[in-house]
Amino acid sequence: MYKVYGETMKVLLVGYGGREHALAIMARNSPMNPKISAVMDKLNPGIKRVVEESGGRTYIAKTTNPSDVVRVAERENPDLVVIGPEEPIFSGVVDALEERGFLVYGPKSRLGLIEKSKAYARELMWKYGIPGRLRYAAFRDVGEALKYASLAGDVVVKPARQAGGHGVRIFAEPVEHLRGITRDAIAEHIVKVARIVDEKYGDLDYKVVVEERVEGVEYTLMAITDGDTVLGLPLVQDHPHLFEGDVGPETGGMGAIAGPNYTLPFIDDEEYMETIDILKKTIDALKRETGEKYRGTISGQMMLTALWGPTVIEYYARFGDPEIAALIPLIESDFLELLLRAAEGRLAGAKLRIRDGVYVVVKAVAPKGYPENRGLAKGHPVQFNLDAVLREKCLMLVAGVEEKNGVFYSTGSRLVEVVCASTQGYEDASRRADKAIVSGIKLADGHPIVWRRDIGSRWLIEKRIELAKTVRQAYRKRKRGGVVVYDWVPGKGLIVYDYSSQRSPQLIPYNSKF
Repeated sequence: MYKVYGETMKVLLVGYGGREHALAIMARNSPMNPKISAVMDKLNPGIKRVVEESGGRTYIAKTTNPSDVVRVAERENPDLVVIGPEEPIFSGVVDALEERGFLVYGPKSRLGLIEKSKAYARELMWKYGIPGRLRYAAFRDVGEALKYASLAGDVVVKPARQAGGHGVRIFAEPVEHLRGITRDAIAEHIVKVARIVDEKYGDLDYKVVVEERVEGVEYTLMAITDGDTVLGLPLVQDHPHLFEGDVGPETGGMGAIAGPNYTLPFIDDEEYMETIDILKKTIDALKRETGEKYRGTISGQMMLTALWGPTVIEYYARFGDPEIAALIPLIESDFLELLLRAAEGRLAGAKLRIRDGVYVVVKAVAPKGYPENRGLAKGHPVQFNLDAVLREKCLMLVAGVEEKNGVFYSTGSRLVEVVCASTQGYEDASRRADKAIVSGIKLADGHPIVWRRDIGSRWLIEKRIELAKTVRQAYRKRKRGGVVVYDWVPGKGLIVYDYSSQRSPQLIPYNSKF
């Protein structure tokens, strides 16, 4: 049943992080003047403020528990439920809500496997010939994974399950005499990853995925879909590494850039359209595989590589964080209406308007200790000076902050995301973000905070542009000539990956003549 406009629209938001604060703001900006309520695991003061301004209510409950979320929905009777994070999708919250007759923006758990299971996603890509696929091997048995990795070269080792961006490590063998050290490190990490999947999750058979290592420029394309139409949003580049220069441990994202239009300075229009095509083919494959329509967000965490050009590193079944924050200043359309149309299955014909010529920089601020020692980063009183942030014409999203008895405390994750937009370029937005952080955010007990000052810097943008030029020359030459890659698997034989065709990998047994 379609929403009848002219009366207050009621929205229930599920989630408590920076992504959900961004979604609350974008929904609140709708001409429909919605009443927004939120169900959160912890009381996020930023979301609470938006909720109160709209006349809604906040609820504290376990967002991965379908029964808890359904109880809140039955009390609120919303016109639309918007799911923010991935874990409620994985745990069947969408399924339970839809069974009770609620309209939901977010895919069902079976469709959410595209993010939850990296083995499932890779298998789907090969089965349906989706471009941008990498060679991979998935393992239920740690011993088999260790045996395989002992003969591998440059690889990426991942948990087979989505684990909040944690556990992914890249291994390269730079010179012959270091090969043994590298392989020992790979073996150690495989055991660690398998233990994390077993102890923390235990809801998938596969434990470890080993993929071929590729290099290039990363970017994210988020899209809204009703299972038939796929509406691509402007590209965003996340900066996952903790320290400047793209070094240090990987985090949930230390910031992002977007603009000045649908693409980025290092990704061209043709590559954007190829990425959209990958997401469309993925949605079609999921429909064929499950018989169900995907209604929600489908995101491609991409890399421009010499092998494929646009290459899928992994999928998200939700908006990225901090990627969605970067789109707040860019999107001019009624964002809530787009989510509603997708949930109702009537996205066809919807138009997305963006503010052209706008450069956006997002910088995340975290307590010292994040991400590897969250105990050290947790429990510090947080002080905000919103006036200082607003003076720089920036926006602050609250993320890893919990309100207790009127006092704000760090939860051990990223504290806030500062979003700045400029028509003068990334550097202008970056400078203002730094000023806003210095003046507007601190921990009252003196504990240090960290953020990346280089996000949006000219030298980092130019570095991406030069790398993209090199990669582009290589992959376009490969595409003209076709790409065939061979991989020897001990005890089985030769696997042929013909990237110019739509076929799955072909196994030639080791005792065959070829």
